[in-house]
Amino acid sequence: MSAKDRVRAKAEQTKGLIKETAGRVTGDRRMEAQGRYERARGDLRDVVEKARQGFRKKHK
Repeated sequence: MSAKDRVRAKAEQTKGLIKETAGRVTGDRRMEAQGRYERARGDLRDVVEKARQGFRKKHK
């Protein structure tokens, strides 16, 4: 399940980056902020998943 979670995190990061860039290009500050939020949420999920994997490897 961890690979699935990491893919989900990367997809969220990418989606956020696209939204942020589109918002910046079009001048839509709300879309830009939503993109930053989604990207940060994806970053957080990625960090949590990496920590879980590290913990699992360490405690086997």
